[in-house]
Amino acid sequence: MSRLIAGAAIKGAHKFAEEAERRLTEAIEDKGEDCKVEFPDTAFYFPMANALLGAEVKTLGDARKVLEFAKSLLPEPPSERLWLPYLGPALDAGIATLLCEEIITGVRYLYGEEPQPDCEGFLTDTWQRKLGIQLVDGRMPGFAAILGAAPDVETAVYIVRELQKRNLLIFVGSSVDGRSIIDQLKEADVEMSWDTYIVPYGRDTTTAIYPLNWAIRAAMIFGGIKPGNGRECLLYTKERVF
Repeated sequence: MSRLIAGAAIKGAHKFAEEAERRLTEAIEDKGEDCKVEFPDTAFYFPMANALLGAEVKTLGDARKVLEFAKSLLPEPPSERLWLPYLGPALDAGIATLLCEEIITGVRYLYGEEPQPDCEGFLTDTWQRKLGIQLVDGRMPGFAAILGAAPDVETAVYIVRELQKRNLLIFVGSSVDGRSIIDQLKEADVEMSWDTYIVPYGRDTTTAIYPLNWAIRAAMIFGGIKPGNGRECLLYTKERVF
């Protein structure tokens, strides 16, 4: 991993941590630490925190504990002058980012800011169980998550159609300079729904946690891995989902 990529990942993690702390602090001041916070239709609380840490986030106070753990993982960005190993710190920053994204989106749900217009938002346990058999028996070899936007509408359509040919479940979202692949597919009149296996999740990078939550829950739902066994959950998603 190059210093440039590692540095960008670590700096990005710090920004997500700052945003998570700001949103969570404001929510606690507004509603109190005992205020219930949850994603819809899931038995796994905040799924990423549940899978990796065994945390059962039920209140804003519980989310605060996860945030403190995420902040403890944050390394300093790689130095411009001193060449040191940074793969480990970059991976820690990645885990911190996932936990912080989950907190941010959880607070958004509390305030009715999610799901975003024309988007599914959090990907529920119900849909995961409906489609999960196909993932387990191999009829659906996995899923693809597309973040950002293609250079043009035609390229966006081409990418999605090629993935459809491979029987992949396709999650689309995020944006580049305010432009999302969701809008590109809408312009081309591409139908996006669970029935077409093209599911829009959200228009900003923070909502990329939704397909990642989908992946990590597969380890617990279909792999039988207990919450808190983070390494086993990650290995399952590597070998069976992505």
